[in-house]
Amino acid sequence: MASNPELFIGSDQDFSLELQTLSNPEGELHLRFFLPSGKEFALPATGIAEVLQQAPDEIAPIPNASPLLLGTINLRGKIVWVADLCQFLGDSGSLNTDRPTIPVIAIENQEQVLGLAIEKIGDMDWLDLDNLEAVSELLDSMTPFVSGQWQWQREELEVLNLLDSSKILRSARWAA
Repeated sequence: MASNPELFIGSDQDFSLELQTLSNPEGELHLRFFLPSGKEFALPATGIAEVLQQAPDEIAPIPNASPLLLGTINLRGKIVWVADLCQFLGDSGSLNTDRPTIPVIAIENQEQVLGLAIEKIGDMDWLDLDNLEAVSELLDSMTPFVSGQWQWQREELEVLNLLDSSKILRSARWAA
């Protein structure tokens, strides 16, 4: 009964379906995002627990915590620290927290979860790791956390930096 085309379109209409061929994407799925300075980064989708828009007043500040941390949020009953990724990486920009919501990427590795507050969420893209190049022209403070770079040719040559979420989670910078 549910396969009867008359249920979905009138019996007097022509019932035709166009089959589209789906191409297999090359590479692995990554989330692209931006820091306040405009630098573009990517994280593998497999290491992302969740992407959310968090109201600044729902990030609870913690006294005497590292200046890299904005505070904590409740993520489905679990308390998660939220870090200012711009500050953590030593980027030149400054995260604007005076807005209705802040994009937060919750990264996860071996049951450790950390929220990374960023400037702007980009797109999900299939990126080929075979095209990953060595890190060049990047701040020394960022280099330990970047696995490589892709060169993009748009209006001008742009660089997309691949972050290693496990190195971010295990960084000694959190103890400072």
